[in-house]
Order: sequence, then C-alpha cells, then structure tokens
Amino acid sequence: MASYMEDALIKDEKVIYKGNVSLWSLAPLIVLGLLTISIGIGLIFWLVAFIRYKTTELAFTNKRVIAKFGFISRQTVELNISKVESIQVNQGILGRIFNFGTLVISGSGNPQAPIPGISEPMAFRRAFMESQDKD
Repeated sequence: MASYMEDALIKDEKVIYKGNVSLWSLAPLIVLGLLTISIGIGLIFWLVAFIRYKTTELAFTNKRVIAKFGFISRQTVELNISKVESIQVNQGILGRIFNFGTLVISGSGNPQAPIPGISEPMAFRRAFMESQDKD
C-alpha cells in the first residue's frame, strides 16, 4: 500500500525532505496507556498514538509542501512552494529538550497550517530554506 505522499506526487515532482512525528509528542498517550493498561483501556491510548504516528505524513517536494493527517477521515495541506511565505517553529520547553514542535506554514491567500508534533522541526525548516536558496 503506497503512502499518500507517493500517490500525491505529480509529473516531475520529487520529494526533497520528509518530516516525521516525534514519539516524544505522543508521550502523554503512551504514558496514559501504561497507567491504564490494567483496566483495559491502555491499549486504546496506545492504538491512538500508533495511528497518529503512522498516518501523519509531512514532506516538501520541488513543487509543494504536503501534509496529511488521519486514518479514516483525512485532512491534507498542500501549498505550492511559490506560495509559501513563511515556516514558523513553535516549541515548548519539552519540545526544545526532546527536539519536537509544531510547524506553522503560512501561504499567500491561505490561512496558517499548523502541523503539530513534528520531530526535528528546525531541520525541516532549514532544509526548506536551503532548497529555496538553490532556486
């Protein structure tokens, strides 16, 4: 089964950088699962964390920034590279310590698109900026 990213690529489009969900951002669900495993609902918390981890995709290509969330219902954000005005990184204290945060992608004419729980958000932003400087 192909990922959403692979299915969404158009002619001559190549993935430049992929982002991942940080397991640290899922720590509250994992801990709740551990604390409630004895009463049987712990597995539900772990399942929710697993689904979020596996079904969130983030990448930028030579043409677009693409983000996809969801398993049964799907939410996508796709912005043409030329329309991206800024990529902001929001990190709390734990995010700074464990290197995860929220990317907020702003595009011209579009509202801001927050993408939470991304591992190494500064690396994603840096790779995006460096790819823009090459053009």
